[in-house]
Amino acid sequence: MSDITLVLNAVERGEAGASENLLPLVYEDLRRLAAARMAQEAAGQTLQPTALVHEAWLRLTGEGAPTSWQSRGHFFAAAATAMRRILVENARRKRRLKRGGGEAHVNLDDVDVAEPSPDEDILLVHEALTKLEQANPQQAKIVELKFFGGLTNEEVAEHLSIAERTVYRQWVCAKARLFRVIRHPE
Repeated sequence: MSDITLVLNAVERGEAGASENLLPLVYEDLRRLAAARMAQEAAGQTLQPTALVHEAWLRLTGEGAPTSWQSRGHFFAAAATAMRRILVENARRKRRLKRGGGEAHVNLDDVDVAEPSPDEDILLVHEALTKLEQANPQQAKIVELKFFGGLTNEEVAEHLSIAERTVYRQWVCAKARLFRVIRHPE
């Protein structure tokens, strides 16, 4: 059993100071996941990897947060879900501001319309992933763990208790489905 799993078990038992012992053990891994995810964002992104890690940490260990993780993989899956939610909320907030936020409307004939922003891309992926969750929850979870969490096929397989080859096949199928949904949202 890894040090992380031992500390996670202590957190679950409610031992005093256990969550403070957990942060030094997982911080670099969380930072690596956040940095990998943020590297896919456009330059000028206002959300930095460190801020993403800190916000995810607060959601994972803050007041009212569930503190029951069976393993290291389960913890990092929860972290991936938290990071996904934070990125989606950030994109929605920016889109809301971008779409007016009380400002006067401008005639689009007078303005060059740009390609979708990375925030809109995140929302497209999130919406497609939501549709995939309805059709195939396991594929959706694999996409979430790999895309938002940066987990490897081996880590995903361990977390979901399935074969690594199954993760690979489901990942390939899920990417095709997501691409189809994003290209043809109807």
